[in-house]
Amino acid sequence: MHAPDHPPRYPHPARLILTLSLGATVGLGIGRFAYALVLPDMRDSLHWSYSAAGFMNTINAVGYLAGALLASRLIKRVGWAAAIRGGTLACLVSLALCALTGNFWALSLARLVAGLGAAAAFVAGGALAAGIAQSRPERANFLLSLFYAGPGIGILASGLIAPFTLQWFGPGSWWVVWWALTLLSVVMTIPLFLTRIETTANFAAGGGASFAILPVLIYLAAYFLFGAGYIAYMTFMIAYVRDAGGGAPAQAAFWSLIGLSAFVTPWFWRRVLALDRGGLATAVILGTNALGAALPILGTSTAWLATSAIVFGVAFFAVVGSTTAFVRFNYPPAAWPTAIAAMTISFGVGQTLGPIVVGAITDALGSLSYALNVSAALLAIGAVAALCQRKVGPA
Repeated sequence: MHAPDHPPRYPHPARLILTLSLGATVGLGIGRFAYALVLPDMRDSLHWSYSAAGFMNTINAVGYLAGALLASRLIKRVGWAAAIRGGTLACLVSLALCALTGNFWALSLARLVAGLGAAAAFVAGGALAAGIAQSRPERANFLLSLFYAGPGIGILASGLIAPFTLQWFGPGSWWVVWWALTLLSVVMTIPLFLTRIETTANFAAGGGASFAILPVLIYLAAYFLFGAGYIAYMTFMIAYVRDAGGGAPAQAAFWSLIGLSAFVTPWFWRRVLALDRGGLATAVILGTNALGAALPILGTSTAWLATSAIVFGVAFFAVVGSTTAFVRFNYPPAAWPTAIAAMTISFGVGQTLGPIVVGAITDALGSLSYALNVSAALLAIGAVAALCQRKVGPA
């Protein structure tokens, strides 16, 4: 038995955390975000409104929210490794289903399943990664950042594949892209299914420690606003680039820049993430995220859009890492699963409402630029809210 204050030592923590992140690579990087790459072609081919297009990411977020709520129960029942692998498998099945049908409700079901699977893999993987990172306190923030770079790998890979596949096969070939992404995901997750996943995290049987919502209500509100704001940008930005005249190379470059930014995140924000001062780190990163989301409102030149992608991407991946760092700084390990679940639920409600509300605004006002205005405003308000969060004292 390991004493609670002496975490187990993992021989290759970085490699293990990167392997765990493959669930997030597929569930979020490809399963959720790659939808934005095929949304314009699906909308044209299947004659959807922007509200209908937004609904596909809303239903995905509903699945994610439900999965986050059920994650701890699932982990207790099947174990950490099975939760991560089972969730990833559900994501693979849902990707294949997206390639098989154009039926709106069948696609909605596939997006729902993708959300459920992504949450199981992400919550279980994130909690395990936090435990593994804690085994190297001097490198904990950096190691944990590696897990959150997982979605960036999926965004980069899908960004290099989807736009050129659509260009090659022509209008109406969205289903070919889904097959390509399914095959890519199967290949990418092989290490996850072959590597032995350690399950000796100290808090594995925990969760009994108290977690009060009231002291972190403003922080939860900030994370809710992040969920609502970022998803609008990530759902409709490729359509915005296309409407501005950007072809396959421009779309691929834009999306790949967001994905590449994930690899800079662990180094770029290392000192900010080490700030143990309430919500300050989250506020700084969220403010940067808002700036990135606002830039396309000011112009649509290639350089301007590229700057937006980089600024948004560098901050986007770090916000989630900052909330986990906040939990680590303010709560004992036994409370981490409950605290992370509360954060995930708040975020999940935000990203559930974001796409369909912004889609409805776009339908009503007739321009995607309004969607970006709303996205940037939500992120900016979230940054101000996070700034108001103070450190949480021991219960």
